[in-house]
Amino acid sequence: MEVRTGSRLKMGSGEEGKLWGGRFLTGSAKIMDQLNFSIAYDRKLWREDLDGSIGYAGALGKVGLLSKEEEKKIVDGLSQVEFLVFSFCRHLAGTDPIVESQIKTEWENGSFPISPSDEDIHTANERRLTELVGDVGRKLHVGRSRNDQVATDMRLWLKSHCQEVKKELLTLIKVSVTRAQDEIDVLMPGYTHLQRAQPIRWSHWLLSHAWAFWDDVARLKEMVDRILVMPLGSGALAGNPFAINRKELAESLGFSHISPNSIQAVGNRDFILEYLWWSSLVGVHLSRWAEDLILFSTQEFGIVKLDDAFSTGSSLMPQKKNPDSLEILRGKAGRFFGNLTSLYISVKGLPMAYNKDLQDDKIAMMDTAENLLKLLPVASGTLQSLKIDSNRAYSLLSPDMLATDLAYYLVRKKVPFREAHGISGKVVAMAEQKGKSITTLTVEELQSVCPKFDQDVKSVWDYGWSVEQYTAYGGTSRVSVEQQIQQLDSLLRKELS
Repeated sequence: MEVRTGSRLKMGSGEEGKLWGGRFLTGSAKIMDQLNFSIAYDRKLWREDLDGSIGYAGALGKVGLLSKEEEKKIVDGLSQVEFLVFSFCRHLAGTDPIVESQIKTEWENGSFPISPSDEDIHTANERRLTELVGDVGRKLHVGRSRNDQVATDMRLWLKSHCQEVKKELLTLIKVSVTRAQDEIDVLMPGYTHLQRAQPIRWSHWLLSHAWAFWDDVARLKEMVDRILVMPLGSGALAGNPFAINRKELAESLGFSHISPNSIQAVGNRDFILEYLWWSSLVGVHLSRWAEDLILFSTQEFGIVKLDDAFSTGSSLMPQKKNPDSLEILRGKAGRFFGNLTSLYISVKGLPMAYNKDLQDDKIAMMDTAENLLKLLPVASGTLQSLKIDSNRAYSLLSPDMLATDLAYYLVRKKVPFREAHGISGKVVAMAEQKGKSITTLTVEELQSVCPKFDQDVKSVWDYGWSVEQYTAYGGTSRVSVEQQIQQLDSLLRKELS
């Protein structure tokens, strides 16, 4: 905690370890360092920072700012095991100190030494590189700023994350499709306004959510193309004065495009905002899916039973089995919205180019990304392991749910739909007045409402027939559901191949 001496804040130990320290005569306040340093969370970008530095070293070598030996020394120091042999030979010759490890290995095995002067991942990696390879490490930053460096790192990190999250989404869709195929004959009530509406297939419900998740995959693929725009070579905001070949550099790092304007490149966080919006929409889809299953798992519905592995109990009531996996899925959507809103508010009033307000962008991005990668396997596991009670689902079907089919029966007898709808409503009212279900009304009683009713009306009183009439593409009939399964299965095969 900071203390005051007279009217001055107690200062740190100087700026010699900082990339910007030359301008300053005294050290910054320790409390300022605590607020300013981001190494606690941007250290997760270590791999991307090393990759970007390796690529940039190659670009500097091609324009003659690094000799081949210098470039090799830097690259080996950053990533290659061969550097250990190179360093050992130099040590035997008395020209270079021996090192125990190189930077990539240190990060991988958790031995990377964080220094009190390491503000961020960029400072840490450059400081450590210089310790290992000497002053040649100081040449790496020429023409490069932390502004274009961090934007590049985050895009690379997000690219890798999107590949992981896409796999998890595809897994969830695959589980949905598999269950839809295996349980295609299970019938259940379909709900609107949370009221029983029409008979549907359980598979049709499963696929309704699977298609929402597939839309998320499609949006993700489009978004990744916008993520793969390389900012490196933009400097602080004015560009790079050493004529590096940014196109070649982008290709070496796996980018598809290069940023066309250096000011916009370093100040642009649209790709993170878009990712946070996309994740929030995935959160909405997971939340709605979870809400349905929470309801279906109650004793009042009793349609599904969650596996013990994805449930918890009550600390007070021994009989309870709580759907905590689904409730957590539902609840995390709010956290995603918060991260999105936080960054939106930070960005909305910023002048163009980089501003330190953007430092927390990594917190929002990483928190959402890490939580999403935890949630999706839980969703897949919950769905894969739950049990569907087909008898209970069927028992929830009720004759009043066939009222729409009764109207369609009249439509097939050339009665205009609006008139048929009204007649069906009158039949329902008559059944209620008589204390009957519509399926037990006699043909004569039905004809008292409309003479178009005949003996064949009895075919309407069948839940199986009800679902089978919806044969148009996208409906709940068996043939339509099988079309959906085949289509999603084909899409999955293309993505997974």
